Parts: sequence; C-alpha cells; structure tokens
Amino acid sequence: MPGPLEGFRIIDLTAMVSGPLATMILADQGADVIKVENPRGGDYTRAVSNRRGGLSASFLNNNRNKRSVALNLKDPRGLDLLTRLAAGADVFVQNFRPGVVDRMGIGEAAIRKIAPDIVYVSISGFGDSGPYAGKPVYDPLVQALSGLTTIQGGSDQLRPRLVRTILPDKLTGFTAAQAITAALLARLRTGKGQHVRLSMLDTIVSFLWSSDMGSQTFVGHEFPQEQAQSFIDLIYETADGHISVAVQSDKEWAGLTRALDRPEWLEDARFKTAAVRHHNVDERLNLTQEVLRTRNSAEWLARLEAADVPCAPVLRRSEVIGHPQIEANEIVVETDHPHAGKLRQARHAPRFSETPAQHRQGAPLLGEHTRAILSEAGVTDSELRALAAEAVIGLGESGGLGEGGT
Repeated sequence: MPGPLEGFRIIDLTAMVSGPLATMILADQGADVIKVENPRGGDYTRAVSNRRGGLSASFLNNNRNKRSVALNLKDPRGLDLLTRLAAGADVFVQNFRPGVVDRMGIGEAAIRKIAPDIVYVSISGFGDSGPYAGKPVYDPLVQALSGLTTIQGGSDQLRPRLVRTILPDKLTGFTAAQAITAALLARLRTGKGQHVRLSMLDTIVSFLWSSDMGSQTFVGHEFPQEQAQSFIDLIYETADGHISVAVQSDKEWAGLTRALDRPEWLEDARFKTAAVRHHNVDERLNLTQEVLRTRNSAEWLARLEAADVPCAPVLRRSEVIGHPQIEANEIVVETDHPHAGKLRQARHAPRFSETPAQHRQGAPLLGEHTRAILSEAGVTDSELRALAAEAVIGLGESGGLGEGGT
C-alpha cells in the first residue's frame, strides 16, 4: 500500500536541514521528491564530517526517499530544465535568502506561469521583510533573537544558553511539512495553489508562546523581567547515574513520599498543596535530590514505578537505541544503503493504518537520478550527453551516462 502522499510530486531546491527535513517527511509519506542540486558539490551537508561510502550522516538523515537531479541553475539551459520539471509538479520548495529566486528567474510569478496551481513554498531564516530579512542566518541566531536562549538560561538574570540541538531548523522542517500538506488539501478543495511562507523565526516564536510567553500575553500587564520558577531542573543524581522524576498532582506527590520513605513530607506546611509546593519548589527539589543520591538508579526507578510516580532513566545516545521502550515502539530501524552500507535511523514517526510510510530508498548520490528524471521530462539521451559535456547537468555515479558535470 503506497503512502498517503503517493502521486504528488515535489521540486525541492532546499539545502542544509530545515527544508530537506520538511521534504523528507513528505517523501517518507509517499511523495516523489526531486532534489535539485548544483552539480559542483550539491547540498552542503554532503561535505560535512562523519561519512561513509561518500555520504555524510547528516545528508543521509535528511534526504532519504528522494531522487537527485544535478542542474546548473546559473546556465539558462539548466533553468529551462528546472521549469520543465516544475510544470509537472504539485509543490515547489526553496530556502534561498529572500529575493534570490526572483533574481534567478524562478520566483513564484515565474513558476506559476508554467504551473498555475502549484503550491510554492519559501522557507527563510528571519522572514522576507524587515531589517533582518537579508541577513545570513544559522540556528543559534534564531535561538538568540526569538528569546529561546534566555528561556533556556532559566531566567532573565542568568546567562542565556543555547538549546544543544538545532531546534529552530528542525521544528521549521516539521512545521513546513504540515503547512505543505494543508496547502495541498486546500488545493484539492478549491483548485487553487498558494504561496506558503515560513521562517525559522516565525516558527520558534509561535512554538514558545504556548508555554513560555505568559508574561507577555496580557497587554498592559506584562512582566518586565522573567524570574526563574526554579534554579533546579528535574534531572536528579543517584548513587550511580541520573534519573528524571516529575510530579504534579497530589496523588503523585503522595506516591513520591512513599517511594522515598518520607511520609513526614505529607504533613510539611511547605508541601501541603500544589500551590505551596510550587511556591517552595527549590526546597522540595533539594530534599528530593538529597534522598535520591542514596540509592542507585535501578532501585529508585523500581520503587518510583511501583508507586506510580512519573520517572525515567537518563540515557546516553548509545543507550537510547537498545532501550526496551524504543525497541517496543520500533522507532529505530536498520536499512541497507548501496553506498553507505548498513544504516541505523529513526523511522517516520507517525504511523498510518491504511497508507503506511515506507523506506523506498536511502538518500541519493549527487545527480544519481538526473537521467531518469530528465528523461521523464522528455529530454533525449543525446541531449543529456551534450548537456553533461557542457556541465549544465551532472549525471552522478549512477546516472548511466558517465560523470558529466559532477
């Protein structure tokens, strides 16, 4: 059974993470994603470290289930080939800096002339207007501008800190995938395509507002400074490692006192209700930490689970893949890549009962599918050879007609 987006074709001009992750989600769901790359190197993530068989882990983990066509878009013939591909596509996605696609001749107006109902998608860092629109952008800059770093720091008085994963990039990818699907659904209902614009800054500010921007919600009653609710997080040391324990309700608090053999905490005026436990959060967490240091992690987890207290082990990355819950959910899967060898990756997260996502192929070599894709667009073998000889296209190691412009 094909995936839910089987039959949709997406032209993907994106690079790095946010755009490629978005289109990989759609490719996992069955869409035919054609990744358009420069014959001279392609997506920058192809060149980063941690590589095997000529492919980097970063590229492999954001580009599976796609086909690669290598086109020199600085050559008018390369642009012509791109527009021929776009004419038969449902979605066109790009993450160039604002204004670049119009100068290249592949902005929305130009593409819509040949594909009037296409969904045109622009992903940017700071948005397409305003004083930061033309600035170069990387994930840490968005974390800083959005307020995420001060939230991660704990309060406005503490040193701001980065989230140690590229959250703006990745969350923008997931948000873009959802928006593209919504635009396709709207097109099915109305017959009209539209322009979907999304920035990393848009995504993170929206993401933070649901839980972290309460101080700015009531107009006229803003908090001038955000104070820390607690200077202690919910990662606790044990005798041999770390665990996480989180309690909210009275029932969970009572369970914690039983598991820790501290019944007297139930009568402590500082912890009688949820409200006063919140007010005295540092005292409560410090007392909890003192007790948890006295036994090893396995013992505490067993006691806490028996008392129905929310808890979990703190795992290293190498431990995650073998944890029973990860295995039970079959989250991590192994596949064979013809060039990179056996790979371990996270499967597509949602599960569809009638149209399951499938692993059709691993991430492609640069230009691996140039011949097949352009042949589908009516380009003959002789034309392909001539274009490859003049470095207009790259045919890749598996292109069938030699290296061309790679």
